[in-house]
Amino acid sequence: MPKSKVRKKAAYTAPTDRRTPVKVKAAGPSHPVYVVIMLGFMLLGLAWLVVNYIAAEKIPFMLELGAWNFAIGFALMIIGLLMTMRWR
Repeated sequence: MPKSKVRKKAAYTAPTDRRTPVKVKAAGPSHPVYVVIMLGFMLLGLAWLVVNYIAAEKIPFMLELGAWNFAIGFALMIIGLLMTMRWR
């Protein structure tokens, strides 16, 4: 069977008169305190959930919160996770 011919197309480049140069400000690394706070939120959320499972009946304010303990624990971990997006 005969092979079809392949047409080569030139790569498209935008006209130079339409491009607006954008200067991006170089961001340095994150402060070490930021990393400590970020990891602290994640570990605090994990600790909250572990304590809730192990000793919630013995801690009065956790017993009153009931199912909200899960929301608090996961919220703390999500805050730490969202902080990782700004970590450099």
